[in-house]
Amino acid sequence: MNVVFDILSTVGMWEAVLRIATPFILGTLGVLLCERVGVLNLGIEGIMTFGAMIGWLTVYSGGDLWTGLAVAALCGAMFGLLHAALTVPLGLSQHVTGLGITLFASSFSYYVFRLAVPTASSPPTVEPFRPLAVPLLSDIPFLGPVLFNQTAPTYLALFLVGALAWMLYRTPLGLAIRMTGENPHAVDAQGIDPIWLRIGTIMAGSALMGVAGAFLSLAAFNSFFPTMVQGRGWICIALVVFALWRPGRALLGAALFAFFDAFQLRLQTAIDGVPYQLFLMLPYVLSILALVLMSRRARVPQALMQPYRRGER
Repeated sequence: MNVVFDILSTVGMWEAVLRIATPFILGTLGVLLCERVGVLNLGIEGIMTFGAMIGWLTVYSGGDLWTGLAVAALCGAMFGLLHAALTVPLGLSQHVTGLGITLFASSFSYYVFRLAVPTASSPPTVEPFRPLAVPLLSDIPFLGPVLFNQTAPTYLALFLVGALAWMLYRTPLGLAIRMTGENPHAVDAQGIDPIWLRIGTIMAGSALMGVAGAFLSLAAFNSFFPTMVQGRGWICIALVVFALWRPGRALLGAALFAFFDAFQLRLQTAIDGVPYQLFLMLPYVLSILALVLMSRRARVPQALMQPYRRGER
C-alpha cells in the first residue's frame, strides 16, 4: 500500500496521465464525430499512423511543429474523404472500408518513411513540442504542474473537448449532426443534405485522428517508427462507447485509460519479481472492465452504420 500511495502522491504521475491521455482524447473525439453522424470509422489506426509519419516528416524536412500538425490534420481529412466517398454515397460496408484504410494507410506510412530515410538504422529525431508553463497558474501547488505545464497540443485537446461539446449541444450544426446519426430522413426533410453533412463531419473527425497520431511523433516522442500507434486507435473506438458518445465523458475515459497506463509503468519499477507482461496487461483489463460496466447504459445512435439513400425507408 505504501508503494501505491507513493506513486499516486507524485506530481510526475499525474503529469504523465494528462500527457498519455492526449492522443486518446483527440482520437476519441474524432471517432465520436464520425459515429455521431452515423458512420463507423475503423480507419483510425491507419490514419493515426500516417498522421504520426507525415507530421514527423514535415518537421524533419524543415517545417515547424504547428505545420506538422496541420499537415497531419489535412492528410487525415483526405483519408476521411476516401472513407466517406466509399461508405456514404456508395453505401459500401463501413467495416470493410475502414479496415482497408487502416491497412493501406499503415503500409503507405512505412513506404513513405523508407523513401525519406532509406538507410537510417535508427529513426532520425526532431525537436518536439516542449512543456509550456502557463504564468501564475503553473505555480499552483500540485495542480499547477499537472494541468498548466503541458505541451501546446495537450492544451489544444482540452480546448477541443469543450468546443466540440458546445458545438454538438448548443448550435444548429451540432443538432443537425446528432440528428443525422439518429434519423437522416428527418434532416433531409428540413432541407439539409445528410450525405454532404456526413462527408464533411467524417473529414473533420479524421483530421482529429491525424493530429492524434502527430502528437505521438512530435510531442510524446521525437521520431517516428511504424509501430508507434500500438493499438491506440482501437482503444479510442472503445472509449467512445465508454463515453456514451459525449465529449466530456470522452475526456474522462481517455484520462482513466491513461491513468492505468501511467500507474503500471511505475509499478514495474517499484515491484520486483513480477513478470512485466502482467503490468502491461493491467490498463487493458481494467479498461475492459470499465467498458463493460458503462456499455450497459450506452444508447447507440440509431442510424449508425446504416447507409442513407434518399427516398428509401
